[in-house]
Parts: sequence; structure tokens; C-alpha cells
Amino acid sequence: MGKKRKREVELVVLSDIHLGTYGCHAEDLLRYLKSIKPKKIILNGDIIDMWQFSKRYWPRSHMQVIKHFTGLLARNTKIVYLTGNHDEMLRKFAAFRIGSFQIDNKVVLKLNGKRAWFFHGDVFDVTMKYSKWLEKLGAIGYDTLIHINTIVNWCLTRLGREKISLSKRVKDSVKSAVKFINDFEKIAADIAIENKYDYVVCGHIHHPEIKTIKTEKGEVTYLNSGDWVENLTALEYDGGNWRIYRYLDDPHAQSIKLSKRLRDKLDSDEIFRGMVNKFLNVKK
Repeated sequence: MGKKRKREVELVVLSDIHLGTYGCHAEDLLRYLKSIKPKKIILNGDIIDMWQFSKRYWPRSHMQVIKHFTGLLARNTKIVYLTGNHDEMLRKFAAFRIGSFQIDNKVVLKLNGKRAWFFHGDVFDVTMKYSKWLEKLGAIGYDTLIHINTIVNWCLTRLGREKISLSKRVKDSVKSAVKFINDFEKIAADIAIENKYDYVVCGHIHHPEIKTIKTEKGEVTYLNSGDWVENLTALEYDGGNWRIYRYLDDPHAQSIKLSKRLRDKLDSDEIFRGMVNKFLNVKK
């Protein structure tokens, strides 16, 4: 049986991949990327987790994600990297362009005559604005919880029981109390409607969503791409329609074979040499 043809997609939006952390599902992301042929990709923040980046933890699979993106650039796939709070040091490079690659803090695209506003979304997070040290401390605790969850689920699987998500349980209980997600979505929608955008597309809160939000001033379609730590989701736009892609509902992508060497860890020289060489070799 021959290879299954890659799915062609006009636009893919990915956010909150958190490369460089234990919670990142880099191998699953690679399988998804190998199953599609996108014309354009928007990386909507927190792609590389620079807050928690450690030379002690950077498997080949994480580097392979970077290599896959640069390989797409070499084939003239357009990639827009929008900065988030975990990769905020890249904000000094906003408006950088090289070939079909660009870095920005936000971008507006026209899709079938409609205006779509893309940005990560951390600007709406009160915790980020006023207590950055607390947010960073929380991020470290969150990644530790993900690591513990991996061990817990391994034990549960051995006992024949269903896996659980400790992070989701903690986040759901806290965020429901402060209505964090609803407030985030409402602020994004209010500003988008004020500026007459048809779509507002965010990341940041790890909550995949597509819904229409109406106010007395108008309406907008709010979209969130989710993440590759808990939900393993992306947004896809094709033929004038949006959808939430869910890796866990895609048996074809899950069946794609990867090299076992991708689980090997790289030393610090390999990490930085690999990153620099890949980006310098992108066709101009």
C-alpha cells in the first residue's frame, strides 16, 4: 500500500507548544505536521518555552520540530511567528523578515474578504501584567505537575485504569472560580468588535475554542488554538471554514512512524548549533 497523500490545508494555527519542557508532546506534533501540507502556518506564541529552557532537557524530537518548520520554509511555506509570554525575548525582533519567515507580535490577515486578527493573548492576563515573577513561578510548578502526571498515568495504565489530567483538574477548579477564560474571551471579542475584525485568534489559555460572541456593538468569531501540552490541538482554515483539529481524534496522524532516536537527548552544543544552522540556511 502506498503512502497516504498529505492533507492540503490553506492555513494552520499552532500555539503553546512549549518546546523544552517535559509537558510538550513534540512527537505527536511531528506526526501531525507530517500528515499535512499547509500553505501558511501561524505560530501563535509560546512555541519555545524560554522561561524554562534547560540544556538538560532538549530531546531530538524537540529539535526535529524546529527542523520541520525550517524545512517547510525551504519549500516556501509561509510561517509567521507571533511572540507569546514564554518566548517574549523574541519581541525585540518584531518586524524581522527573511524569505517566507517573519516574526511579529500580532498580525492581521484577509481571509476570503474577512479580516482576521492574530495575537497570543497574554496582554489580557492581569497576572502577567502585574505579577510576572508569580506567573513564572506558576509555570515551573505547572511543568512539574505535568511531569508528575506522566508518572501517575503510567501507573494507572499498568493497573488497567483510565488516565487522568491533574493539570486540567487544577486549572478548571481555579479558572472557574475567577471566570478567567470567559473574561479573556470577552476582552478579546470586545476589542475585535471595536476594530471591526471578523475573527480574533488567540492562544495562551490552553483552551481550544471556536464561537461567535455578540455584544451591543456587533459580533465576532473568537478562536483559540489550544495547546500541545494538554489538548494537542490546532486551528485549521480551509475553503472559507475554520475547524479545531484534535490529534487524539486523528488515527492517521497517530499511525505515522517516527525514529526511536527522537527520544535521545541532545547536548548543549548540538542544541544551539542545530538551531543556528537551520535558520541561517533558510533560503532568502
